[in-house]
Formats: sequence, C-alpha cells, structure tokens
Amino acid sequence: MKAISLFAIGVLFGLGLVVSGMAQPEKVTGFLDVFGAWDPSLAFVMGSALLVTHFGFNLILKKPSPVFDSNFRLPTANQIDSRLLIGATFFGVGWGLSGFCPGPAFVALGTGHTDVVIFVLAMFAGFSIKDMVDLVLPNAAVKA
Repeated sequence: MKAISLFAIGVLFGLGLVVSGMAQPEKVTGFLDVFGAWDPSLAFVMGSALLVTHFGFNLILKKPSPVFDSNFRLPTANQIDSRLLIGATFFGVGWGLSGFCPGPAFVALGTGHTDVVIFVLAMFAGFSIKDMVDLVLPNAAVKA
C-alpha cells in the first residue's frame, strides 16, 4: 500500500508540474527574466504551493505520525553554511540557464528531447562530484 501511495503522489506531483508549465524551460526562464520579457504566471504556481504547504503542514503535523511511518522526518539543520550557499548558487545558476530543476527535468524526460537528457546526465554528474568532494573533504561544511 505504501508503494502505491508513493506512486500516486509522484504521478500527482508530475501532473502538477506539467499543468503549471514548470516542465517547460521557456516558461521558467520567462519567469526568471524580470528585466526582459517577464512572464509572471509562475508566481501563482509558487503562491499556491506555499498556501498548500502552509495549511498542509499545519494539518498533518498535528497527527502523531505519518500514515506509512512511525515518525515524521523533518529537516533539523538550521545553520547557513558554505555548502548550503554553494549548493544554492549552483542550483540557481543551473535553473536560470536551463529552465529546469530536478523534478520538472524528470517529468520532461518523457518528451525524449536531447537537451533534457543532457541536463539530467549533467545533474547526476554533479551529484557524483558532490559525493566525491564529500569523500575527500568530509568536514568541508564551514559556517558562513
């Protein structure tokens, strides 16, 4: 039942990305181009996501545990460190240049377009480089 639930949530999330336009890089880059041909429509997507998250978290976290687990697994980190800043910078630059972030890129893989495949391969290369850096410099996280 847990696997079916996870699959259904993934399909719903993917459909949301497609319907909202987040899987279209030109839509995303249009939103990010505030000094050019700005397309503000994704602001409504983000605002809707914030509302759903706010009310959803407040509702769900009142329960003693998730449906398919013994406890909630919420982030505990509360420090801004160099790893966060460097990672956010790479994420933002990649998103701005390509118009993709990881979720919509996976959804867009279904189109079979070469640029999407290249992006996803580069994304996994970045994951691998990050893992190699963690092996070489395990304590590289320094508070900024």
